[in-house]
Amino acid sequence: MKTYTMELAGRTLRVDIDRVAKQANGAAFIQYADTTVLSTATASDKPREGIDFFPLSVEFEEKQYSAGKIPGGFNKREGKASENAVLTARVIDRPMRPLFPKDYRNDVTLNNLVLSVDPKARPEIVAMLGTAIATSISDIPFDGPCSMTQMGMIDGEFIVNPSQEEWAKGDLKLTVASTAQKVIMIEAGANEISEDKMIEAIYKAHDVNLEIIKFINEIVSEVGKAKHSYTSCAIPEEMFDKIKEIVPPEEMEKAVFTDEKQKRDENIREITDKLEEEFADNEEWLEVLGEAIYQYQKKTVRKMILKDHKRPDGRKIDEIRPLAAEVDLIPRVHGSAMFTRGQTQICDIVTLAPLSEAQRIDGLDENVVEKRYMHHYNFPSYSVGETRPSRGPGRREIGHGALAERALIPVLPSPEEFPYAIRAVSETFESNGSTSMASTCASCMSLMAAGVPIKKMVAGISCGLVTGDTDDDYLVLTDIQGLEDFFGDMDFKVTGTKDGITAIQMDIKIHGLTRPIVEEAIRRTREARFFIMDSCMSKAIAEPRAEVNEYAPKIIQIAIDPEKIGDVVGQRGKTINEIIDRTGVKIDISDEGNVSICGTDKDKMAEAKKMIEIITTDFEKGQKFEGKVVSIKDFGAFVEFAPGKEGMVHISKIAKERINRVEDVLTLGDKVKVVCLGEDKMGRLSFSIKDAN
Repeated sequence: MKTYTMELAGRTLRVDIDRVAKQANGAAFIQYADTTVLSTATASDKPREGIDFFPLSVEFEEKQYSAGKIPGGFNKREGKASENAVLTARVIDRPMRPLFPKDYRNDVTLNNLVLSVDPKARPEIVAMLGTAIATSISDIPFDGPCSMTQMGMIDGEFIVNPSQEEWAKGDLKLTVASTAQKVIMIEAGANEISEDKMIEAIYKAHDVNLEIIKFINEIVSEVGKAKHSYTSCAIPEEMFDKIKEIVPPEEMEKAVFTDEKQKRDENIREITDKLEEEFADNEEWLEVLGEAIYQYQKKTVRKMILKDHKRPDGRKIDEIRPLAAEVDLIPRVHGSAMFTRGQTQICDIVTLAPLSEAQRIDGLDENVVEKRYMHHYNFPSYSVGETRPSRGPGRREIGHGALAERALIPVLPSPEEFPYAIRAVSETFESNGSTSMASTCASCMSLMAAGVPIKKMVAGISCGLVTGDTDDDYLVLTDIQGLEDFFGDMDFKVTGTKDGITAIQMDIKIHGLTRPIVEEAIRRTREARFFIMDSCMSKAIAEPRAEVNEYAPKIIQIAIDPEKIGDVVGQRGKTINEIIDRTGVKIDISDEGNVSICGTDKDKMAEAKKMIEIITTDFEKGQKFEGKVVSIKDFGAFVEFAPGKEGMVHISKIAKERINRVEDVLTLGDKVKVVCLGEDKMGRLSFSIKDAN
């Protein structure tokens, strides 16, 4: 066993090699403060047959024992991966994937097992570093190492690898991955951070990454294994030459040069049919024909863009596709909006509910977290003209929903300002590039249509990239469509208001970006966001509606003395359940005494509010109430003036004239007005009917 340590942001990073998991191709037992993760990298001996992609699987396993918890539910064991685990695995995957050989088809699994969690060191960053180390020292072909750093910001000051608490309350949640030369991945959520401040944060994180890479290189130099040889799945050059004879470059260029995805797909099908007929006797070439056509398209599109400055749909380099927006297209829902950009179309529906319906997340944090705003994204097969059964959201859908959610959180009103749980669902009706950014625009409008008083309008856009042979030979594209995403080098998504950035997600297929590319992409997305808001979104809906939709639940909030909560709830919930049964409202009470009354009938809500106020009032002589006769005795009657609250009316206080029997004047269920006389000798509330009028 060998142990390596470095000081990183005031904490010790310790890496043990050959301590555990020795049968994996590479393993790192890594500890940062007291957070401990086992990261492993394994690869199959042979390529998987019949595939034209690199089969990489990245896992982030959250174990509840790492936080001193027993899982909930009947099984008392971990189930499917949480949303946080899925998102973490995606963040690790994105910088790692481009560094494997493009012609590598062996199965690779990068696994991260979280063994203990120290709130001072987030397990996500430990897993990211562990993955890079385990893969770098393994015999798996990998053009690393890479490193990752998280950057927070509180009161304008940057914090390297913030603690859980600092991460949660700060204005910036930035993750940056780098190679020794360039930035390779960016993921961010921000509270309207300016473009200049964001760039500064990115490159501060990059500088930290360079120090970590030096540390990793020291480990690799001592314990790194020689990289194993593998069977290349590259397309034979002679096959490419033959394809170009049958389908000349100008014919391929004509096939892909169209703004209609369906027409382009039809053109490629015709070319495929022609080549399949030509290669009918060559089974070896037929097996890789699909990949060969893909690469031919890619070379054609890249040459058109980079050398000729021609985009497949004829747009200018910085031109955005035609935009359209509308709200209120779905009846009876609480809010709806549709945003269309070219052949990308998203319909977003907002649902409002009491805060009690916020999502509870029992993760590796110290406390159970409540998620008040939930953004879900769906991507059905019909949106791209395909057919496949729906199996629920995959990692991509979860990731896109989380990105749009992160984009809008900074502009949401506080629970005190708007006491609702909010769910936005983005349905993809049509897709041809950057549906996550269309989801951001659609959900922003849908929230405003639902009457959610968001602070500012948010829009999002994606930039692409095509690079040449040198760092200076590149072209940044505004608003990439699907083809430019598939064949390009970058998908740089940025969301924000007119005052700053709220989220970033950058994916690339090359070994990193230079600073000029990053700065130009951020500048381009800023210009595009402003254009989308001014020319499209604000024309559909310029500001949030003054009131929530007529079909949305209404909420009244009152504050009561926390010591009176038990009076409102009653024994075993009897009192509060009776209020709910009588009025049909929903009632939530916080430990601090904040009461939310939720319903659709304003009169019933007012009635419930009055009941709670009566129950929690310190009764004084002279107060008047309306109640119901619930019990008759020889000496008088008991009147219930609120659920669980009764007072006694002595027979002498029922009528102005003398009566011999209570039943002569009152019957059970009678509604009567009473005035409080204070407490009697037995400590009961004493009422009078005859003095109430």
